[in-house]
Amino acid sequence: MAKNLYTAEAMVTGGRAEGHGRTSDGVLELDLRMPTEMGGEGGATNPEQLFAIGYAACFEGALGAVGRREQVELGDVSITSRVTLLTTEERGFNIAVELDVMLPDVGDGQRAAEIVAAAHEVCPYSNATRGNVDVKLTANGQPVGEPVA
Repeated sequence: MAKNLYTAEAMVTGGRAEGHGRTSDGVLELDLRMPTEMGGEGGATNPEQLFAIGYAACFEGALGAVGRREQVELGDVSITSRVTLLTTEERGFNIAVELDVMLPDVGDGQRAAEIVAAAHEVCPYSNATRGNVDVKLTANGQPVGEPVA
C-alpha cells in the first residue's frame, strides 16, 4: 500500500492568461500570464515554466537518492529543463520535456548515463509522465538511452 508522504495544495484563479496562484501555506504566490511567444503579454510565469522548475528540482532529488543508494559522489549537480507546449492531432495539447543533467564528479560517460537512467525510474515526475510525455535525457552532454562515448 502506498504511503502518503506529503500533499501540496494550491489555488489558481484566472487561468494561464490573467491568473493568480497561491499555495495553501502562502510560501508561493505569483501571477500567471500567457507568454509573448503565444500572443500573451508575458511579464509573469506560466504553467510550462513552473513544470520545468518542478521537474528539474524533483529529478535532482531522485539523482541524490540514486547517488546515496549506489554510494556515488555526484558533485554539484545542475539540470537544465525545457518544457515545450505542443498541439495534438485531436486538437488538444501536450508537453514534451528535455532534461540536460550535468554530474561534474562522474567522469565516465556510461556511468553518468546509468545514474540518470536510474533517477528517471525513481523520480515522481518521470513516473507520472511515463508513456504520455516525451522525455529526452542527457547526462554530461550525451544522450541517455543511446550509446554514450
